[in-house]
This record gives sequence, structure tokens and C-alpha cells, in this order.
Amino acid sequence: MQGFSGLVRHAWTPPAAAAALVAALAIFVPAAPASAASVATIDGSVRYQTIAGFGSSEAFGQAEDIMNAPAATQQQALNLLYSRTSGAGLTILRNEVGADPGSTIEPTAPASPSAAPSYVSLQSIDSDMGQLWLAQTIRKEYGVRDVFADAWTAPAYMKTNDSTSNGGTLCGVPGATCASGDWQQAYANFLVQYARDYAQAGIPLSYIGFENEANLAPGYDGMVMSPTQTADFAPVIGAALARSGLRTRLECCATEGWDYAQQYAAAIEADPAAEHYVSTFTSHGYTEWPTFPVAGWTKPVWETEWSTFETFDPAWDDGTDASGFTWAQHIYTGLTSANLNAFLYWWGSSEPTFNGDNESLIQIDGSTVIPSGRLWAFANFSRFVRPGAVRIGATTADTGLDLTAFRNRDGSVAIVVLNTDTTADTVSFGLQNLGLQGGPAVVTPYVTDSTSDTAAQAPMFTRSGDFTSTLPARSLVTFVVTR
Repeated sequence: MQGFSGLVRHAWTPPAAAAALVAALAIFVPAAPASAASVATIDGSVRYQTIAGFGSSEAFGQAEDIMNAPAATQQQALNLLYSRTSGAGLTILRNEVGADPGSTIEPTAPASPSAAPSYVSLQSIDSDMGQLWLAQTIRKEYGVRDVFADAWTAPAYMKTNDSTSNGGTLCGVPGATCASGDWQQAYANFLVQYARDYAQAGIPLSYIGFENEANLAPGYDGMVMSPTQTADFAPVIGAALARSGLRTRLECCATEGWDYAQQYAAAIEADPAAEHYVSTFTSHGYTEWPTFPVAGWTKPVWETEWSTFETFDPAWDDGTDASGFTWAQHIYTGLTSANLNAFLYWWGSSEPTFNGDNESLIQIDGSTVIPSGRLWAFANFSRFVRPGAVRIGATTADTGLDLTAFRNRDGSVAIVVLNTDTTADTVSFGLQNLGLQGGPAVVTPYVTDSTSDTAAQAPMFTRSGDFTSTLPARSLVTFVVTR
């Protein structure tokens, strides 16, 4: 509770709670308010996008590392990532569809594109590099149901360079002719089989995608696909998914950044068949941040990968691009300026022996699990802004506040405020058109700053829908309003 103070304006206190509230106010009321309160208005009649959730990936073997960790370490890592009481409460897991020997369900090339494939089970490839185990575990223990998958590349024998790395293109798309034939349908069938395997294991995938940062030809798994080639192939996989009877839908295109997102989205929009099948557009935040909407796109937009790469930095606010404070700003901007429906970090967890940098929210170093400030930035959103929540009106003239608000399906309201100033800020909140006037409501603050990690504070009570609270300097505070 260090550094946080709050009070209620026009408050009503249930008799049973009066003594507790008096004691709490003795702690939280500022000794001497420095200035008049800023004003913030939350308006339930103003509605924006629906939120799918927040999440991360454990691709490239990171899920397997969690699966094989000692029981206590494993539980601590999972709690930090997925618990709604002691961690970030993440709700989305992004899988990698493996293409390399030992990690793919189709390790052996068929005699031809039309020959019957020889698939192997997910269990035979270490529970899909641990990803199936992780998906099943977090569904059972934390209720996480949204799992989707991206292929970084098609299997080597389906590509122009006969390799899963260093670029190459899917044989058969425009401009990519191979002596072995056209592998487009075989690749679509491969992806459908992956989704079918997950459905049969009790984890129906929400989406599947067929490319990742397709403008690149990296030395690791990847496949080059131009916007035109992408739009040309989308109906092939889209139709295959439709025929399968699976609930899994098609997403595209996991572009490297918001600059490339514009190019790929435009190509899909220009192709009626591609536009029909692509349900959600996905992009990363590397080459350009998500600070504006994808032009012309009217379906959901997810930011599905983003991180930094310096030496691991767990700080909340040290002025770096890896700090939790910086990522709180990124999430705020993505939701309010790019109208994102989902926001994901790259890895949830990683080991220092793998990269030892900021590509993860937590780091597992032997039996030690280290949370970062980035994790708690996500927690102040993901714990309280649940799948299906709608972003609602949130305005203030105070330029030192980054303010957002959301109404959840259960009627609760989450108000998330980042105080960017170096001094505490007293804010008077007015709640309109939320059905809160005339009846008791409880306001519970959760604080993240240099001394607190999404720490619950004493609840406040209001009948009018108005309340006043003081936000610590450089803090992220979520107010959860319930009836």
C-alpha cells in the first residue's frame, strides 16, 4: 500500500463496513492536498472496440522448458503469467506450428503434393514442444480458453528453397514455381490437421495463421510471402478450414510492424475471397508501433508479438524501452489509438541461457523465477479487462494521465489510469451511464509502481458513481467498480 492514498466523494458506507472504511480512510486520505483535483469522466454510453484479451507465446521450446521445470518453479511461473490473484491473468496463448524435424506433425515429405501425407501425433513431438501441455494446463487451472497458432513457415519440401529458414516461398503461389509441383493445398491440409489435432485433444484453436513476418528471410524459421501472394493463398486455407467443420477461423498476417500491416491488409481487402475468409488481422510492433488504426480494415485487429532485446531488465520505471512503465504506455496507446482488440507480448517466459534478454515477461533462471515490470503492466489490464469487455468513454483534460475504461460482461467496470507525472495526482472520477447511480457500488484500486505490483488497496464505497483518489507518481492504477 506504499505511496497510495484515496478518498471517496459523495460516498455511502454500508453500516457493516463503516468501521473498516473509517480505518482505511485514516490511512489513505492525503494529509494536505496540494491542489484541486483533476477531473475524469467515464461514460458507458460511448462504446468502442470489444477486447479479446491479452497474452503471449511460448514458441520455440519455451513451453517445453516450463513443462520440464521442477514442480515448484513450474507453478510459480504459471501463477505469475495466468493467475488473476497473484499474476498477470493472461487470457491468450499463441502457438508456433512447427515445421522442423522433431517439432512438426509432417516430418516426411509425401511423394507429391497430392500424395497422402504421413502425420505424426502431437504427443510424439514432445506434446508439440510443450505447447499442448501448456494449453491443457492453463485451461484446466486458470480457465484460459483462447489458444491460436501461427506457422512461421511451411515444411521445407513445400518451399522454393527446400529449407525452413533463409526465406523461400510456398510452391504454387504466384511467382513461385517448383519442379515438385504446387503445394498450396497440401500446406492448407497440413495446417487444418494441426488444428484438428488440437480440437481432438480438447483445445479447439480460435485462429490459425499461415505466415509470420513474411517480408523477412531470416536465418531461423521463416517464409517470404508478398502481400499479393498472401491474398492469393488465403482463400485456399480459408476454404479448407470451412470444409473441416472445425471452429478454428483464419487470421493473417503476423506482419513485422504497423507499416507492413497497411500493405498486407490492403491486399486482403482488395481480394474479395481473401477478405471473406480472413476473420482477424494480426501484426507485430517491431518496425512501427501500433499507434493508429489499420487503414480500411473493419474486422478485429490483434497485436500478436512485440518485445525488446537488451539484457534482461525487470524494472518498473528506469527510463528504458523495456521498463514496465513504457509497456503500460504501449498498451494504452495500442488500445486507444490503434483500437486493438488484443495485445500480446512475445514470450511469457524464457531462460537466460536461451537469449537472456527482454523477450519475455518473466525469466526462469534455474529454480528462480523473476517477474518484470512489464508483467505487472499487463496485469493491471489483463486481470481486470476480461475477454468480451467493451472499451467505453474515458476523458480528462489532465495531460499527465493516460486514461482508459472498460465494461466487462459481468457489469463490472475497469478504469485504468497511468500517471505519467513525477508527482502524485488527485483525480475526481465521475461515472455516467453505467447504472451505478442510486445504488451502492464498491471501488477497489490496484496499484503498480516502483514499490507495488498490482497490489490491492482498501475498497471504497459510493452511491453517486463519483469518487476521488490520489494516484502515486509514475504509477499505473486500475479501479474496479462493482455493484
